[in-house]
Amino acid sequence: MSNTPLIDSAATQASLGPTRSAAFEARLKRRYRAEKRFKAMGLGAILFSVAMLLILLVTMVGNGIGGFKRAEVQVPVDFAAVGISATPEMLNQPGAMELLRAQGLPELVEFSAEQALGPVAAADLSPNAWQDVGNAIIADPSRAQGKQTFWIPAGGDLAKAYSGDGSTEEKALAAKLSDEGKLAQHFDGGFLTRSDATDPQEVGIWGALKGSILTMIVTLALAFPIGVLAALYLEEYAPKNRWTDLIEVSINNLAAVPSIIFGLLGLAVFLWLFPDMRSAPLIGGMTLALMTMPVIVIAGRNAIKAVPPSIRDGALAVGASPVQVVFHHVLPLALPGILTGTIIGMARALGETAPLLMIGMRAFVASPPDGLTSPATVLPVQIFLWSDEIDRGFVERTSAAIIVLLLFLLAMNGLAIYLRNKFEKTW
Repeated sequence: MSNTPLIDSAATQASLGPTRSAAFEARLKRRYRAEKRFKAMGLGAILFSVAMLLILLVTMVGNGIGGFKRAEVQVPVDFAAVGISATPEMLNQPGAMELLRAQGLPELVEFSAEQALGPVAAADLSPNAWQDVGNAIIADPSRAQGKQTFWIPAGGDLAKAYSGDGSTEEKALAAKLSDEGKLAQHFDGGFLTRSDATDPQEVGIWGALKGSILTMIVTLALAFPIGVLAALYLEEYAPKNRWTDLIEVSINNLAAVPSIIFGLLGLAVFLWLFPDMRSAPLIGGMTLALMTMPVIVIAGRNAIKAVPPSIRDGALAVGASPVQVVFHHVLPLALPGILTGTIIGMARALGETAPLLMIGMRAFVASPPDGLTSPATVLPVQIFLWSDEIDRGFVERTSAAIIVLLLFLLAMNGLAIYLRNKFEKTW
C-alpha cells in the first residue's frame, strides 16, 4: 500500500486552474447552440438554392420538351400520276427547290392531302408543307417515284386542336385524324436548323443561335485582349498617381453600370458611325464588348496581383527584361484567374437583351445571318419576342429556346473552364 498522502480535491482544482462557473457554462452552451444554428442555416440555404435550381430545370425541361416537337399529318403522295423529274444531278443544283415548285410539287401535295385527309383538314395544312416533301426528295431522289408517304406539318389551328385548344369542330377533326393514325407529334429536327417565322409550326432557332455565336465572337475578340492589356498596364506599368486612381474608380463604376446604358452608347456612337449595320452582329458585339471589358479588367488585375513577387524577382535575377517577366511569367500564371473573369463577363453578355434591343436587334429575321454585317438577332431577344406571342405554340417553342440557350451557355463555360484548368499552375 502506497504511503503517498491523499491530496485534497479542492487543492488539486486550485492548482489546475480556475473552475468553470455556471455563467461560463451557460455562455459556452449558447455559443455551441449559435454555431449549430449557423450551420443549419447554411445547409438550409444550400438546400433551398438546389431546390430552386431543380424547380427551374424541371419546369423548363417539362415545358420545353414539347417545343422540340410539332404536329404532323400523314399524307401519301402518288408520283406516278404526275411525272416529276428528280434526278440526282438536278437536285444537286442550288435551285432544286424552285425546280420542284415549277414541276407542280405544291399542287401535287395539296391534291394528295385533300384525297387523304379531306378538304377541311387539307385546307389547314402549313402553307410551306410541300417544302418538307421537297427536302425529303432532295435528300433521297428515289422518294419521287411511285407512291410515297410523308409526314408534313399541320397548320396552326389543327396543331392547337391536337394540343387541346380551339373550337369543338377542330378538336373533333384532330381527334378523328389522331385515331386514324394520320395526326401525331414527332420530333422536329428542323427547329434547330430553321429561322424565325410567323407560324409556330415553322419557327426555328438556328438564325438566332448563329447570331449569338457571331456576336459572342466579336465580343470576345474585342473585350479579351483589350481588357487583359489594360489590366497588365494598370498593374505592372502605370504610375501610382491621381490619374490612375481616377481610371481605377471609373473602371469599377463601369462594371456596375446598367446594361441599357451601354445600349444607348452603342446607339449613339456605333450606329452613328455605321448607320447601315443596324442589328448586325458586329454592332452587337462591339456594344457587349464595352459592357464586358470592365469585368475582365477587374478580374485580370486581381489575378495579376495574386502572382507571388518571388516569380518576378526570380525572372529578373536570371536576366529577363521587364517585358519578358510580364508576358513569359506573370501573364501565364495569372491566365486562369483572367479566364474566370472572362467566363463571368461573357456569360453576362450572352444573356443580355436590353442593350441589343437599343441597337435594333429585335427585327424579324427570316434567314440566318451570312456574316458579321448581316441583319441578325440573338437567342435572348428571340426568346423575348416569342414570349410576347399569344399563340400557345410559341409558349413551348420559347421554353425549348431557353433550353438551347442554357446548353449554349454550359458549352461556352465548359470550354472556358477547360482552358482555365489547362493553363492553371501551382507554386
